Amino acid sequence: MRIEKNGQTIIAYPEGRITSDNAKDVEQELRAHMEDTTKEIIVDAENLQYISSAGLRVLLVLSKEMGHPLIVQGVNAEIYEIFEMTGFTEILDVRKKVRKINVEGCEVIGQGAFGTVYRIDDENIVKVYDSPDLLPLIETEQKRAKQAFISGLPTAISYDIVRVGNSYGSVFELLKAHNLNDVFIQSPERADELLHQYVQLIHQVHSAKALSGDLPNAGDIFLTYVQELKEVIPEEIRKQLTTLLEQMPEEKHMVHGDMQMKNVMMNDGELILIDMETLSLGNPVFDLQALYVTYVAYGEDEPENPMEFLGIPRDRCLYIWEHIIEYYFEGYSPEQIEQMENIIRVLGSIRFLDRVVTHGLTKPELKETRINRTLEHLRELLPKVDTLCI
Repeated sequence: MRIEKNGQTIIAYPEGRITSDNAKDVEQELRAHMEDTTKEIIVDAENLQYISSAGLRVLLVLSKEMGHPLIVQGVNAEIYEIFEMTGFTEILDVRKKVRKINVEGCEVIGQGAFGTVYRIDDENIVKVYDSPDLLPLIETEQKRAKQAFISGLPTAISYDIVRVGNSYGSVFELLKAHNLNDVFIQSPERADELLHQYVQLIHQVHSAKALSGDLPNAGDIFLTYVQELKEVIPEEIRKQLTTLLEQMPEEKHMVHGDMQMKNVMMNDGELILIDMETLSLGNPVFDLQALYVTYVAYGEDEPENPMEFLGIPRDRCLYIWEHIIEYYFEGYSPEQIEQMENIIRVLGSIRFLDRVVTHGLTKPELKETRINRTLEHLRELLPKVDTLCI
């Protein structure tokens, strides 16, 4: 049995059969590689042909010692049936074997923070995630996409998870689909038309309410951001933000969480959402703040960033943002729109700090500048708002 160590994770690759004759040897070999710092054991069962009850007991014992479910991945249909019949799918994290595909030479039709979208044939696309550790994220995306679809949103639902090299991908059936970000770049004469259609989709999302399943609360997510940023955000500002977030009422409105145009596909003229792993419930402001971060905040002290990430220059991004606000708040007075933007920018500042501090999404030499600039915005904006709801 081949065993690899990746940081605090042990990855085991058993082959053939695990029976009462060799189960003890398998256990001893795994224990020989375990240390006090070991946090996770992954058993890659791609080449495993059979496992007996003795082998299952070994996995159960190790899982109990870890204090959380041991992961068994790459399980073929026959072995998965053994896990399921014995109830071990309820005890361990058992993942079925996935088919392998090759995206070499495939057209790239989108790229985001977590992965790249390829067209693999005339009818299907695949989003390949950058890290093999993101499989749980893919599974979450599938689950939340189904919840969004049931609630009436135009959502692309993944029908398969595949292995692509050392990573995983999620496959969608999208005929003639193109990334809206690319359509916007390639058709500048259609800018207003596309932005009108885009904002209509945003409104459609915010008018939908969850009908089934449990989704996280967007306000709770932001409270976590504020807590995790306590070393960066001064206590007085942190207290103000916490109070405002805690005062927001619970809402059942859908919030995509990252509805920038790279996460929208145009399929035969219809706009369809992808990347549903960030789906949550809350006030519509939680979507608008993410758009503010994408189209305004990222380019503020790093004007080349929008071009690098979106392929759109900063002035064009500001044009997009201005029109999102204009179309979304159509019928509002200039004073009301200004106040809406103040609220959006407060929440956008929290998200931006999280991206810069926690995720490092900025040039290292600009990190301090970006933090200080964002704190300046918060000091300016907080006296102007008494609610974070729009």
